[in-house]
Amino acid sequence: MSASVTGPLRRFWRVLGSQRRWMMLGVLVSLISTLAGIALMAIAGHFIASMALAGATGAVLNYYTPAALIRAMALLRTGGRYVERLVNHEATLRVLSRLRLWLFDRLLPLAPARTGFLGSADLFSRLRADVDRLEHAYLGIGIPIVVALLALPLVLAVQAAYAWPVAVLTAVAATAAAVLLPRWLIVRSRAPSEAMVRDEAALRAEVGDLVRGAAELRLYGADAVREARIHALTDAQQMRLARLDALQERGQSLIPLLAQAVAAGTLLLGAAAARADRLAGPDVVMLVLLGMAAFEVLAVLPEAFTRWGATRAAAARVFELVDAEPAVEDPAESAKPPSQPDISLRGVRLRYAEDAPWALDGVDLELPFGSRVAVTGASGAGKSSLAAALLRFQPFEGGRIMWGGRSITDYATDDVRAAIAVVEQRTHLFDATLIENLRVARPDATRAQIEAAVHAAQLSECVAALPDGYDTWLGEGGAHLSGGEARRVAIARALLADRPILLLDEPTEGLDAATAQSLMGALATLAEGRTVLLITHRLEGLSYLVDRRVRMERGRIVADEAVASVSVASCSDRFSTTH
Repeated sequence: MSASVTGPLRRFWRVLGSQRRWMMLGVLVSLISTLAGIALMAIAGHFIASMALAGATGAVLNYYTPAALIRAMALLRTGGRYVERLVNHEATLRVLSRLRLWLFDRLLPLAPARTGFLGSADLFSRLRADVDRLEHAYLGIGIPIVVALLALPLVLAVQAAYAWPVAVLTAVAATAAAVLLPRWLIVRSRAPSEAMVRDEAALRAEVGDLVRGAAELRLYGADAVREARIHALTDAQQMRLARLDALQERGQSLIPLLAQAVAAGTLLLGAAAARADRLAGPDVVMLVLLGMAAFEVLAVLPEAFTRWGATRAAAARVFELVDAEPAVEDPAESAKPPSQPDISLRGVRLRYAEDAPWALDGVDLELPFGSRVAVTGASGAGKSSLAAALLRFQPFEGGRIMWGGRSITDYATDDVRAAIAVVEQRTHLFDATLIENLRVARPDATRAQIEAAVHAAQLSECVAALPDGYDTWLGEGGAHLSGGEARRVAIARALLADRPILLLDEPTEGLDAATAQSLMGALATLAEGRTVLLITHRLEGLSYLVDRRVRMERGRIVADEAVASVSVASCSDRFSTTH
């Protein structure tokens, strides 16, 4: 196979690491059981023919040795098949686990800067469906090919020891079945296989969009258009599957024809050799059955090579993702970050592409530890870009960000992010229980610590109202919670994380007055003893949480002013009035 055909699959092999031992053990067990089956057929044929000949001629025959060999091969084949399934099942699960963990580890440094061009459905498709398809690289492709390559030379060696013309005949037919036919199948199946893998991801994205946006699509009468696109993709997939099935059936139909041709040729050549006293009659029967058994090994190759294109395309999609360079690189030797850092931005410039306008254009900002600053401005002013620079999600091209007196680039990105607790406008809740969602922030948190965080986040009443309390399943995206409740879960997470810097991104956006007021009270509790950076375009209630306001326009800070502090009660009144 050319490098262009096998490239991604070779990389797949290198990634597997220690799991290769399980894979090689699986191949070995498969080879042993396959050879036992071939030997069983050949020895049994020779034994039956010898018994018939002995019965007809009255010749003396050693019964015990071949009978013992037949029993041994039968037991070895049966036991081998059982062990083969156990080992290959274990190897497959280990391979899938290794691949998913490896891919997820590679994805983490890329998010969100290098994965933003992909939708969640496409990312999930690569992480699950494409990795699942790589299972075939081992189970459906690797094992059949390797076993065939190892078993066939042994069969040919045995045939050559008895009659080399028979070995030549089998070798020619096996070359057609194991070399020419696979190359034809790979070429013919490549285009539909690659299109099938690509459109499978597109179909998953379309279905996901239809399900999540069903209400809006129906409201605006666009559901029929989406459904038509899904039907078109489904029909195209079915046509490709039918085409691949037809190719596989053609290949599989050729194997029995070649096997019958080899059997007939072996019988003719063996008969000629028997007449010349170069072979005994039972030897001819053994050679015929040996050749037929060898082609049973080749019978699975058409299915394997029909899958080759889709498996290779899936591997290419996976490696396309992991080959992306992280937007932010860690230093070769990272410094230990301070526990209570002062932050200083000096002339920071940031953009998302070389030809894009500056999202941050010479930003200067001082954030001493314990300061509470609100960053306001219209959409596109640079507020979120400022947060992205601090979180090291995006690299800055000019200026410096000082973190505890040193450049932020001197620290590992994980260490910087570990110092920042984030409460976002769109809180992601996993399809799991409430307590599992809370422990995302701190897996080792005790029940007492969780309850304290929930109480401080003003979430206790919500938990009490849930049917199973902390063990209530929240549904996909936290579907069983309101927007305010979901954000209070985020606040409880931030409390559990107990980090020195608190980054709030539009925490009250889209909430009613009462919920926003309650949420700001919970945030005030969370902000105690921490640096607070509040990103918002709303001015109501700022004095309850911050003492400075920075206003941004077009990536620049145009105002930096103090905010008069007010009491909790007056802030509550303000929320009630302005909302």
